[in-house]
Amino acid sequence: MIDPEIIGKRLLMLRKKSNMSRMEVAKLCAISKSAVSMYEIGKRIPKDDIKIKLAKCYNTTVEKIFYL
Repeated sequence: MIDPEIIGKRLLMLRKKSNMSRMEVAKLCAISKSAVSMYEIGKRIPKDDIKIKLAKCYNTTVEKIFYL
């Protein structure tokens, strides 16, 4: 796994590219808005089930977001 801050920047970039708010992502992934925020600033790493939901939300793979 790579640096949490890099993952956060990727998540933020994907969200902005998708023109979604944090609340929209939170609803789609069944998580809180604050969790989305914590992931985007690199303070937390999502559990595996949430990684899958985020990848689906952004139409990409878990590997591209969290491992490459």
